[in-house]
Amino acid sequence: MTKGRGDQGDAPAPENPTTPPLDPKVDYELAKDELPGWFGYVEWEDYPEKKKAAHEILISHEFPPPPEFQLEPIPGTNPVLEGVRWKEWHRASQIPIIDPNSWFLRLEGLVKEPKKLTLADLQDESKFPRMERLVTIQCSGTRRIEQISLYAGEGDEMINAPWAEGAIGTARYVGISLKKVIKYCGGLVDGAKHLELVGADTYFKMSEVMNYAISVPYSKVQANEVMLVWEMNGEPLPKIHGAPVRAVVLGYIGARSVKWLYRITAIPEPTKAPVQSREYLYFNQQVGKHNQRWTDGIQIQEMPVSSAIMAPWNKQVVIHEGKISVKGWAYSGGGRWPERVEVSADGGFSWYMVPVENLSPKHKFAWRTWHTELPCDVEGWIELVVRCWDNSLSKSLWFMMACLYIIDTQPTEVRNAWNWGLHVTSSAHRVRIYSVNKSKERTRARLEEFEKRGTSFVPITRPTEFPFMTWEEYDEFFAKAGPRDIEV
Repeated sequence: MTKGRGDQGDAPAPENPTTPPLDPKVDYELAKDELPGWFGYVEWEDYPEKKKAAHEILISHEFPPPPEFQLEPIPGTNPVLEGVRWKEWHRASQIPIIDPNSWFLRLEGLVKEPKKLTLADLQDESKFPRMERLVTIQCSGTRRIEQISLYAGEGDEMINAPWAEGAIGTARYVGISLKKVIKYCGGLVDGAKHLELVGADTYFKMSEVMNYAISVPYSKVQANEVMLVWEMNGEPLPKIHGAPVRAVVLGYIGARSVKWLYRITAIPEPTKAPVQSREYLYFNQQVGKHNQRWTDGIQIQEMPVSSAIMAPWNKQVVIHEGKISVKGWAYSGGGRWPERVEVSADGGFSWYMVPVENLSPKHKFAWRTWHTELPCDVEGWIELVVRCWDNSLSKSLWFMMACLYIIDTQPTEVRNAWNWGLHVTSSAHRVRIYSVNKSKERTRARLEEFEKRGTSFVPITRPTEFPFMTWEEYDEFFAKAGPRDIEV
């Protein structure tokens, strides 16, 4: 599966007479399955000549540009589903499907005893004790649509998909700690400080082709915060989630939790693979297309504190009786957890704390879902806002008193978190809704009138086809209040 470009969907590639047609025989030889039982897996890292040949194909062919979705209105369908790039030659654009009985994991590099382990080896509890954790995996592009709506950023077709608040999920994983596997290999030799994790899927970037690869610090592994898992929510790991075995890196961005894992290499420095060295970087707001240098970006590892409203939806009409039912999630990476969630019905001027009993239990590497009844007296368009405070607040109180530390909560506005890569939208999440408070006598009577006439109240933009008041009521009002205009 090509993670660097949009290759989902089945849209046919447009004809391009300006470039030569691609040779299916060359395509097959470059992208043929490497091993029996490993469908869709192509080994690029061991064959520099194959990577070079693939590069020659990519630079010789003029691929159609990705669809524009940032400088124009966001389309009704997701633009990353076009599927017109790279599919024109690469047959391994689907997800790898690997027979668990054929799968193996290579451990190499700066380990004392390089090994090749099967799934049965990893599941042998006499070698490796089982590990079970509830873990939230969050893409750094979660809520990216809010940044796009403010300013356009890096226009890559896949990594800047206009995702909203749903690019996050929590599951219970079963597997083993990578620390135990490294110990089984005799440990690391001097100079090894990082572990490179490589997936069986194919990755494209800047006309280069490779296997998906990232690295994590050995200190993260030593803390038992990198898992090799084969079970998800009580079931075998699904193919789409990286079966037979994937990595789960606790508290880090989702890009580090490599799917379809097949190789781990101990190395002295972070890998120079693009995902680690050239992508998932947090740039200053003045860094853009004309001056982007990889060395200027902060590497995104732990996710900051964040939260989102999942109900009601943006632009939803909400009929209530003085309180609006609101629910959502709150999360903080790096082993921190949400301590307090606050919600506002007036755009962030006044805040109501979500009762502790309305928060799901604390977990070190998982979100807390929440729900609350938010007081709201006003009617018409209002803005709901949520913000979260994580447990680093309690750790930083002494520093606060010394004026040396700012407590860890969310920025107020999207502008405060905007960056060229459109990563990590950690600002307070805002949802605009239309409030209808039927605890008000006039509102309740009006809704009853709609119901009596069999007329739908929504959509609210539809003109009402019956009068709002009688002429008798109209005349009676002005007889008491005086005319609309006066002569003197």
